[in-house]
Amino acid sequence: MSTLLQADQLSSIHQLLDRVAERQRQDFGHIGSDVKPDGTLITACDRWSDAALVDGLNRITPGEGVLSEEGSQVVPDSPAYWVVDPLDGTTNFAAGIPYWAISVARFSAGRPVEAFLDIPAMGQRIVAIRGCGVWRNGEPLTALTRTTVTSACVSLCSRSIRVLQRCPQKPFPGKLRLLGVASLNLLSVGMGQTVAALEATPKIWDLAAAWLVLEELGCPIRWLDADPGQLVPGQGLAQASFPMLAAGSWSQLAQLLPWGEALLLP
Repeated sequence: MSTLLQADQLSSIHQLLDRVAERQRQDFGHIGSDVKPDGTLITACDRWSDAALVDGLNRITPGEGVLSEEGSQVVPDSPAYWVVDPLDGTTNFAAGIPYWAISVARFSAGRPVEAFLDIPAMGQRIVAIRGCGVWRNGEPLTALTRTTVTSACVSLCSRSIRVLQRCPQKPFPGKLRLLGVASLNLLSVGMGQTVAALEATPKIWDLAAAWLVLEELGCPIRWLDADPGQLVPGQGLAQASFPMLAAGSWSQLAQLLPWGEALLLP
């Protein structure tokens, strides 16, 4: 496994995220969007943010590749590499809904070892380091802080809501929330804001940072199809999705699993 980032590198990462988050706050509400070939939206701010993050990471960790939503979508062949979603929640951002995120994760041995999730409109930054824990704006988060929040909500993405029609004989075990931001849907489980999250078609850049946050906070994850821990250098991920169910406990995961399995039914 590659070594973790040094203190000066971590400081540079935070400065880079500060700069990108500030630009996004300035552009919010003042920028139009285009439609990408896959039907999703993209803005000039997405493109600028992606370029700024890729350039900044190349300077901070020379020789480590970068896989990003708006750039190269091929798994790098360096021992450690970055996975970046420069603006997760572009539809919200373009529609004037102040809920989106910057997702940045550093991978080693095929798994995230350092993760940064910034929520510009809320002034929050979540940092996770494998084996060391999770922090929100410098304050530690633990499994205990998560369980002190009482929630009856389950987060679904727009594509996973179809499972409600596939299990009509069972009452859905929670109130539905559709936040429109995959990384923050998953983060909500770790924060105790929801008891579970079901994502139908997340890309590796959607889930990379939240994956480590969930693991460090003891939240079980069930990969419903492909396992992102099996990525290989040179693998193209433009069309690859990793359906997943995350929950606050094993019992909650078991309770939601029938809906997760229904997601893959034809």
